[in-house]
Amino acid sequence: MRLRFALAATVLLAAAAAPLAHAGGADGPAADPAGRRADLVTVDPAGLLGADGTVTLSGTYRCLDDGAGPVLVGSTLLQQDRSAGIGGTQAVCDGALHTWTNTAVVKDPAYQPGDAVVRATLTQLVPEGPMGLPAPGFLATEAAPVVLG
Repeated sequence: MRLRFALAATVLLAAAAAPLAHAGGADGPAADPAGRRADLVTVDPAGLLGADGTVTLSGTYRCLDDGAGPVLVGSTLLQQDRSAGIGGTQAVCDGALHTWTNTAVVKDPAYQPGDAVVRATLTQLVPEGPMGLPAPGFLATEAAPVVLG
């Protein structure tokens, strides 16, 4: 139960800190200055909005190494003055490009069809301190406009 709480808290922290940690994305670098492939996350330009308030967001990611701890893809949906975390996906860090899809039911007030922004964050949970508690390490972020429909 504590691990679930730590994972959920980390995803929320990652989403909140996303604007501070941009390290790649759809228009970001495909490789670092040494020519190695870099970690990245992208956001698809359309999101799905179900009649029951279900929101589904997607995109792609690439991460190179999860040896220091698990890597998660978190997403936050922003529309007008509303912001909500939309799920989280555990990443496979093998250097290949993968797709991610996050889904959550959001009600009261529900999101509306139309323009919004998604912030996606690729976050690694790295054990720190004498207790080895996981702390977020931000690998890549992307903020992109989407159309909910």
